[in-house]
Amino acid sequence: MPLEPASNIVHALKYEGWAAVATEMAVRMARLSWPRDVVEERAALVPIPLASARKRQRGYNQSALIARELGALWRVPVWEHVIARTRETSSQTRLTPEQRLDNVAGSFCVMGEKHGGLRGAHVLLVDDVVTTAATLNTCAKTLYESGARIISYVTFGRAHASGDRL
Repeated sequence: MPLEPASNIVHALKYEGWAAVATEMAVRMARLSWPRDVVEERAALVPIPLASARKRQRGYNQSALIARELGALWRVPVWEHVIARTRETSSQTRLTPEQRLDNVAGSFCVMGEKHGGLRGAHVLLVDDVVTTAATLNTCAKTLYESGARIISYVTFGRAHASGDRL
C-alpha cells in the first residue's frame, strides 16, 4: 500500500534527515482553528522529548523543530526542556496500543527548574504524529501532576494504530 503524502513528509523528517520540512509542517499546523480562550491563555508549547540515542542518530528532535516554528508563528514561547525522558523506550511503531502504554509508562519527568512556570498554565504538547496518544497522555499526566492546569495537544498527523477500523 503506498504511503500518503503526509506520511511521506513525516517519514522524511524522522528517518531521512529532512529537518527543513518542519517549517512547512508548522505552517500548516498553525492554520488550525482553536477556541478563542485557548488562543488567549496558551502559555507555552512543549515538544515531546526524543530519546537521547534517537536524537544523536537524527541530529535533532523533530517535535522540537515543529514547536519552534509554531512558537514563532503563534508568538508563544517554547519550553523545550520542561519534560525529560527518565529512560530510553523502544520504538512504538510496531507495538499494540496496550504495549505502547506499557512502553512509555513512567518514562517522563518535569525538570525541576521549569516546574514553577507550569503552575496553573495552559500548555500545548507538540508532536509530529499521534497514533494511540500513549506518549502524549503520559507527558500530559506528568505536566498535570507538576501543576499545569490545562494540556492541549497539537500534531501534524494521525497514524493508524493496530486495531483501528479503516
